[in-house]
Amino acid sequence: MSYRDAFGDFEGRVWLNCAHQGPLPLAAAAAARQAIDWKLSPARLTGERFAAVPQRLRELLGRLIDAPAEEIILANGASYGLHLLANGLPLKSGDEVLLMADDFPSDILPWLALRDRGVEVTLATPADNVFTPAEIEAALTPATRVLCMTWVHSFSGYVADLERIGALCRERDVLFLVNTSQGLGARGLSVRDSPVDAIVNAGWKWLCGPYATGFCWIRPDLRAQLTLNHAYWLARLTAEDLSRDDLPLTPMPPDHPRRFDLFAPANFFNFVPWGESIALVLDSDPARIEEHDQALVDRLLAGLDGSPWRILSPTERADRSTLTFVSHEDRRHNAAAHQRLADAGIDVALRRGNLRLAPHFHNTDADIDRAVAALIG
Repeated sequence: MSYRDAFGDFEGRVWLNCAHQGPLPLAAAAAARQAIDWKLSPARLTGERFAAVPQRLRELLGRLIDAPAEEIILANGASYGLHLLANGLPLKSGDEVLLMADDFPSDILPWLALRDRGVEVTLATPADNVFTPAEIEAALTPATRVLCMTWVHSFSGYVADLERIGALCRERDVLFLVNTSQGLGARGLSVRDSPVDAIVNAGWKWLCGPYATGFCWIRPDLRAQLTLNHAYWLARLTAEDLSRDDLPLTPMPPDHPRRFDLFAPANFFNFVPWGESIALVLDSDPARIEEHDQALVDRLLAGLDGSPWRILSPTERADRSTLTFVSHEDRRHNAAAHQRLADAGIDVALRRGNLRLAPHFHNTDADIDRAVAALIG
């Protein structure tokens, strides 16, 4: 099935870099223009719209991850949720946070500052790009309170086994916090069924939103344990309340999910179009998108078979993501090949000296064939 008509013409280029930026769908671009029209005539920015924009997005994201809308926390990227957790969890001196040494920096940096208050932050190196359940079991200690890691590894395309790792963390009473940014949108996830305690997600990759969009979900009983001094007035009041003589300036309950949103959650220039992108993903059926994306990877692997290009990512569907890393048998050719592809109108990423191709549901078989021809031609 082709989803190509939902997107623009890419100016004749082939975009195979969704792991960096997902393309904005046409419907989302139209919604962004509508939001600009509201600002051109500010009388159209009604109180109802200030409430409806974040609420619709929460409902759509809740459907996407199988969670109640009221449990969705709106953010401007994955780092927002990671900082809520790193700064808010009641960790004390002697507690341990376990991290993956070669993980994406956003999953590591928020935790390092906890060392200043005596929290042990351990960076362990997996044998093969991402932790296996056996490695986690060996690394956990009686002091381990948190495991934070990525679902799909940005630098290899390997996929972590959330089910088995999460089950192990539950057995050991360890919080399992997962960055899903490189998976969600290209593969499905239900927080109701998966043993995760929190997920964080950037919105501009596989969910095809504008930059500076994102969300997180934190298990409600864990959310209630977080320390946070956020007191955004529109989370508690409305613009109409400002006409009252007696503003109700009472604190929000500590477990109220709106207390954790980023400030200015109406954010109509970003959140209105992102809502259309999420709606497209849902209407297209995430399971069908996943099958489409994996078929594109199958075609890429078949096209490179027998060529000088070596596949560095897993090749079996059960283990792989949509991020496919390849290297010429002589790695000195990789940088030149990256430039050659760009000159041919094919956009991929160069990460740690290897090429990363990341197709998504806007791509077609012809896009993959064009990339393969440019690589081996």
